[in-house]
Amino acid sequence: MTAPASLPPLLLGRLNHVGIACPDLDAAIAMYGALFGATVSKAPFDLPAQGVRVAFIDVANSQLELIEPLGEGSPIHGFLKKNPNGGQHHVCFEVKDIIAARDAMRARGATVLGTGEPRIGAHGVPIIFVHPKDTGGVLVELMATPEHH
Repeated sequence: MTAPASLPPLLLGRLNHVGIACPDLDAAIAMYGALFGATVSKAPFDLPAQGVRVAFIDVANSQLELIEPLGEGSPIHGFLKKNPNGGQHHVCFEVKDIIAARDAMRARGATVLGTGEPRIGAHGVPIIFVHPKDTGGVLVELMATPEHH
């Protein structure tokens, strides 16, 4: 997919995190600790609006977002049905302006999932997801750059 010449380039900010779906959040935390010596930087918490339970692990230049389904309506159930042991779910990039990013994705012909309206993500800032069919098979999350960055 090539951006039309009339559109300004959309510059992605830093890679914020890689989302990893897991059937058991506590077991995933224990595994990352046992294998890599990793520790949770943000204790597990529920994010009901997204249908997930989340924990973050800091790495040298980014984070891992461990996500497990929260309730029967969680979108993670579908992923885990195809990948029962879990796995990489998405990559997340920061953008300066989430509305401009959403509009640029649409103008470039990409599908913004859900209603298309940004919602608040696990970092407390607006996010959108771009359909993997438009991004080489990778679910891409775009998030407004958090103030602390």
